[in-house]
Amino acid sequence: MIRTFAALSITALMATSLVAAPCRDAKGKFTACPKGAPAAAAAPAVNKDAKGRCHVASGPKKGQLTKCPK
Repeated sequence: MIRTFAALSITALMATSLVAAPCRDAKGKFTACPKGAPAAAAAPAVNKDAKGRCHVASGPKKGQLTKCPK
């Protein structure tokens, strides 16, 4: 149970850091985006079923078939 909690905590921390700073510098490190820069388009979360088809993971279109990310 402790391992699960630790894994979830780390995953949440990583997701928070990705949302907070989607821009990267020349070295690949996350930085604050400049004020005029367009925000990166967030790809919808996708789940793959046992047959290899992709479905939207959350939101109003949850469960609907979608294109699999490459």
